[in-house]
Amino acid sequence: MPADGSTIKSRIRNLLRSQSIKNKKKSKENLSRKVTLEKVLGVTASGNSGLACDPKSGLIAYPAGCVVVLLDPRNNRQNHIINTSRKAITALAFSPDGRFLVTGESGHMPAVRLWDVAERRHVAELQEHKYGVSCVAFSPNSKYIVSVGNQHDMMVNVWAWKMDVVVAANKVSSKVTAVSFSEDRSYFVTVGNRHVKFWYLDHCRASKVSAPVPLLGRVGLLGELRNNFFCDVACGRGSKCDSTFCITSSGLLCELNRSRTLDKWVDLQTSMARSISLSEDVLFCGCADGAVRVFSPDLRFVGTLPRPHTLGVAVSRCGRV
Repeated sequence: MPADGSTIKSRIRNLLRSQSIKNKKKSKENLSRKVTLEKVLGVTASGNSGLACDPKSGLIAYPAGCVVVLLDPRNNRQNHIINTSRKAITALAFSPDGRFLVTGESGHMPAVRLWDVAERRHVAELQEHKYGVSCVAFSPNSKYIVSVGNQHDMMVNVWAWKMDVVVAANKVSSKVTAVSFSEDRSYFVTVGNRHVKFWYLDHCRASKVSAPVPLLGRVGLLGELRNNFFCDVACGRGSKCDSTFCITSSGLLCELNRSRTLDKWVDLQTSMARSISLSEDVLFCGCADGAVRVFSPDLRFVGTLPRPHTLGVAVSRCGRV
């Protein structure tokens, strides 16, 4: 006689409920608690927004899938922040005091997340973008966070992150690769494909409405350079706080004044440029083949940094043989 269907189902249920199956599940859970992430090899950053450095401590942050690696270069030691949503990290930035890290995600309905760096603890989740986030940045006083969506999202959001609200928003019409805040916090600048735009925050501070207000934006006046791909931007500091510096992928270093007008530009003498970083006294431009060009704030060429030794040693510290 063939076995009844209900009898077979009950036997299967009893088997799944057996003690051996339960013990296997418990052993897997215990094993997951014992396994810890010790070291990450590699990086998944696709642009400048995937690398950040805390100017206070020198800590370096970069993404590796859904993990943020916090690297201390002095002792080559890693700590890790694991994104519990399992979505890949596409952009990140430190707060000015180095206490917090903001990250952007890829995929549908990505979140902008805040993390406590010391405790590697999740602090806040901001969700407004529909598609991936291309770059993020803190304002100099850490009150606001700017997040820019990728070419499928095209939204610029300004968050008052402690209140979990978007205070201002607008759309961009080009792919955005980088963002930088002015020293006085009154505006920030985005750059990308044929795109340099200044966004102003004064009206956001005065607004008391609960809904986001339209973010006021003005394009940079680039003249003959308007068709370039601008890959990075840095607002000036100190005596150059009214200037904005950006570079093109073709290797041009440009300076725009407070009126958003291109003042001058210099050729970096490279086949390709990718990044810019500055202080009050000096500008560093990352170029092809590992070359780093150094300029003074008035765009006078200072020199090229020596490249690291191919064997990974500091030649200057080696004694004579």
